[in-house]
Amino acid sequence: MTDNVLISKIRELEAEKNSQLDIHLPVARSSSGAKYYAKLGKRSEQQQYVGEAESLKHMENGAPGICPLVLSSGVTEDGLPYFISEYKDLSGLSTESSRQLAKRLATEMHKHKSENGKFGFHVPTFCGPTRLANGWYDTWEECYDALIHGLLDGLRKSGGNEEVCQKGELVRQIVIPFLLRSLKVEPVILHGDLWSGNVGTDSTTNEPIVFDPSSFYGHNEADLAIARIFGGFSASFFSTYHDHLPKSEPVDQYEMRVDLYELFHYLNHALIFGGGGYTSSSLKKMDRLLKQCPSQ
Repeated sequence: MTDNVLISKIRELEAEKNSQLDIHLPVARSSSGAKYYAKLGKRSEQQQYVGEAESLKHMENGAPGICPLVLSSGVTEDGLPYFISEYKDLSGLSTESSRQLAKRLATEMHKHKSENGKFGFHVPTFCGPTRLANGWYDTWEECYDALIHGLLDGLRKSGGNEEVCQKGELVRQIVIPFLLRSLKVEPVILHGDLWSGNVGTDSTTNEPIVFDPSSFYGHNEADLAIARIFGGFSASFFSTYHDHLPKSEPVDQYEMRVDLYELFHYLNHALIFGGGGYTSSSLKKMDRLLKQCPSQ
């Protein structure tokens, strides 16, 4: 059934209607020479598929060619979500493609603003398995607070996270207003999960490619957070980025904002993997932030 559904959808894309298809998911090859990335999901995965497709479309609008082009996506009559994009043969980031990625993010993608001037996104997206409800917010403070609130709510429901949830609420009450309320930032499209496993170099063009996003419109600096946590990005990536897009004012609070934006990913990993080192890292981040912020 999977092959039949995807064959039908791919044939709609083919200029040569009698072309032969060789499908070994997630790769589909056509005798026309075209190559596709294709997948068919479960009914329960509809939101994940929609979120991924919409994220890629919005990033493509901001920086054409920076991600695989979505060719077809939707839900079948049986309620099964499907996704077809161009296929990219990728290798790891090189020094040059890393610099190019930094430049393209800073000068193109992170300049692409939401049409309504608000922060957030019009559909839920998924950072790993974690569902981000999204929605639209007038301010970045409100948007980021909602993201942290969602993670704390998930940790609270999973049980055994009293300390991290209590301190997380203090971060919401004290740190987020202190650091974000006075920021003058525009809502720009973010990848949302920009770690080294979600980027690569196109083997045909040597251009950088990003994929597997969890997008929303927010403060550009937030998109660099997980790249710092898990490595895979050289120091030149960050310096090149800020050469083209300087740190937001107040610059002297930049490192505090780094901690705050990294906190989202530590909390998310604590939620996904059940605490341990990620909970400990979350607590350290929160302790440092709360110590540096005035309580009133």
